[in-house]
Amino acid sequence: MFNISTIKMMELSTNQFSGHLASTIGLSLPNLEELYLGDNRFTGVIPSSINNASKLTILSMSTNSLTGTIPDFGNLRLLQYLLIGENNLTGESSSPQLRFFSSLTNCRYLKIFEVSLNQLNGILPASIGNFSSSLHAFKAFGSHIKGAIPDEIGNLSSLEGLYLDNNQLTGFIPRSLGKVRNLERIYLEHNRLDGYIPAELCNLSNLGDLYLSNNTVYGSIPSCLGELKSFRHLYLDSNRLESTVPLNLWSLNDLLELNLSSNSLRGSLPTEIKNLKVVYILDLSQNQFSGDIPSSIDSMQSLVSLSFAHNKFQGAIPAFLGNIKALESLDLSYNNFSGLIPKSLEALNYLQHFDVSHNRLEGEIPDGGCFANFTAQSFVQNYALCSETRHQFPHCGKTPERSKSKIVVALMKYILPPIIAVILAMSITILMIRRKSYRQVPKSENSLGISWRRISYQELRQSTNAFNETNILGSGSFSSVYKGTLSDGLNVAVKVFNLHSERISKSFDMESEVLSTIRHRNLIKIIGSCSNTEFKALILEFMPNGSLEKWLYSHNYFLDMLKRLNIAIDVALALEYLHHGLTFTVLHCDLKPSNVLLDEVMVGHVSDFGMAKLFGQGESMAQMKTLATIGYMAPEYGTEGIVTTSGDVYSFGIMLLEMYTRKKPRDEMFGEQMSLKI
Repeated sequence: MFNISTIKMMELSTNQFSGHLASTIGLSLPNLEELYLGDNRFTGVIPSSINNASKLTILSMSTNSLTGTIPDFGNLRLLQYLLIGENNLTGESSSPQLRFFSSLTNCRYLKIFEVSLNQLNGILPASIGNFSSSLHAFKAFGSHIKGAIPDEIGNLSSLEGLYLDNNQLTGFIPRSLGKVRNLERIYLEHNRLDGYIPAELCNLSNLGDLYLSNNTVYGSIPSCLGELKSFRHLYLDSNRLESTVPLNLWSLNDLLELNLSSNSLRGSLPTEIKNLKVVYILDLSQNQFSGDIPSSIDSMQSLVSLSFAHNKFQGAIPAFLGNIKALESLDLSYNNFSGLIPKSLEALNYLQHFDVSHNRLEGEIPDGGCFANFTAQSFVQNYALCSETRHQFPHCGKTPERSKSKIVVALMKYILPPIIAVILAMSITILMIRRKSYRQVPKSENSLGISWRRISYQELRQSTNAFNETNILGSGSFSSVYKGTLSDGLNVAVKVFNLHSERISKSFDMESEVLSTIRHRNLIKIIGSCSNTEFKALILEFMPNGSLEKWLYSHNYFLDMLKRLNIAIDVALALEYLHHGLTFTVLHCDLKPSNVLLDEVMVGHVSDFGMAKLFGQGESMAQMKTLATIGYMAPEYGTEGIVTTSGDVYSFGIMLLEMYTRKKPRDEMFGEQMSLKI
C-alpha cells in the first residue's frame, strides 16, 4: 500500500493497526494529499521522510502510541490540518525551546494544529506569532508545556480557539490576546498563571468560553466582562480573585455555566441574578458572599447544579427553591442559614445531591420525595434538627433535656412546671398591682406612643398584600415578619407566628404580655395584635433600617465606631430598664444583633421577647427548658437552663465584642482552643 505512488488519499483511522510506520513513507507516496492514521495502535517515531510528501494538506496521526521527537514539517507548505495529539511525542532534549513549532511557520495555509496530550516538556517559542494568518485552532493542552505564553500569540489574527489548559505555564495572561478579534474560546485552566485578568479581553466581542480555573490569578473581575453578551461558559474558579462581582455580570442573559468558586469574592447577591435565565451550572462556593438568597433566583428555571457552600449566607432557606424543578444538585453547606428546611424542596424530583450541613438550621428534616435518598451527612452540624425516621437525630417530640439522666427528666416533669406556674402567677399579680400604682416616668425614657389596639385579620391580610413573600422582612422557625401598611397609612411590622406547636403559642402569649406592659425608647413598641385559634400575630413598630446584624455583615452597609458605640449604649439602657426600671424584673434571654432593630435615625431598639422571663420581687434566678442562641448564652444557661440578669449581661458582652470585631461567636476561625471571648 505504501508503494502506490499515485495514491492521493489514504484513510486507515479508527482500527487496530499496530507496528511502526515505514521509514520511506514520504518518499514512496509523492502524490499523497490526505493521510488519516488516527485512533490506532501505531508505535515508533514519525518518519522524517514524511517531509517529502510535499502535497499533503491533511496529516492525522492522533491517538496512537508514537514516540520520539516531532520532526521538521517545514516542507509541507500546503498543510492545512496537522493532528498529532494524544501520543507520547517529546520535544528535543538539547533545547528547552520547542523548535519544531518554528518549522510550522512555513505552512502558510495551516488552519488546525493539534499537539495535545504529549510529553513535550518545553517552552513555546516566540515564533508561534509567525504561524499562518489562517490558523483557526491552536491545541496544545496537557502536554507539559512550560514558561510564559509569548506575547506574539496576539499576531494570530484568525485564531478562534486557544487550547493551552493543563500545562505548566507561568507568567501573565498576554494582553495581546485582546487583538485576536475572532477568538471565541480561551482555555487556560490548570496552569500556574498569575497577575490580573487583562481588561483587553473585553475587546473580544465573540468570546463565548473563558476558562481560567486553577491558576493564581488575582485582583478583581474586570467589570467590562459583563458587557460581553456572547459569553456561554465562564470559569474563574480556584484563583485569588477578590472584591465584589461586577453587577453587569449577573445580566449575561445567554450564559450557560458560571463558576466563581474558591476565591475571595464578597458581597451579597443582587436581584439582577434573575437575568441568568438559562444558566444551568452556578457555583459560588468557597468565597465570602453574605446576605440572604434573593427571591428573584426562582426565575432561573434552567438550574441543574447550584452551590453556595462555604460562604457567609444567612437567613432562611427560601421555600421558592422548590420551584426550580430541574435541580439535580443543591449545596448550601457551611453557611449561617437558620430556620427550617422548607418542605417545598420535597418536590424536586431530580435532586440527587443535597447538603445543608454546618448551618444553624432547626426543626424537622423533611422525609418525603427525594429526601428519602439523602444520608445523615447532608444535615450534620446544625442547631436543632430533628427527625422521626433518622436515628442519628433526636425525635422531633423530644427536647435536648430529655436525653439527660432520668433524674433531670423527673425534675423537668414534676418540679419545674409548678415553679413556672407560680412565677407566672406572681408576675401577673405584680403586673396588675403595678398598673394600679403606675408612676409616670420621664418622657425621654418612657412613652406610651401609639395605643395598643385590636386589628382584624382582613386588615392585616390587605396591608401585607396577602402576606406576599415580597413583603417579608425576616423569618425563622417560630415566626415570619412582614412589612405592612395599615388603613390609616401607618407602616408596621407584622409578626406572624407559625402555630405548629404549643411552645410557639406560649411564645406569642409571653411576647404579648411583655410588650403590652413595658415602654422605653430603646424597646420595640407594640401597636396591636390579632389572635384566634388558627392565627396569631403581633403588629409592631416598623424599623426602616433593619437589624444590627444586617449592618454588621452586609457589604453595602457601614457603621463607624461612634455609631456602634451609640447603639451599644441604646441596648445597655434597654437592659437597665428591663432589669431595674420596673417593679418586677424582665429577662430577655436571647440578646443578639439580629434582635436589635434600628429606626430611621439609627437608634437601637431591643426586640423579640418570645423567650423573655418575668421575675417577681425577691426572685433572681429560674430555669428554662428552651435554649437560646448558641454562642450568646451564658454557660449556666446552656448547661443547666439557669437564667439570671447576669445571663443577659453576658449576652450583651458577647454582642459588644461582635460589634467591634465583626466576628460571630461561632465563626470558623474559632476552634476548640479559641472562642470570641477567649
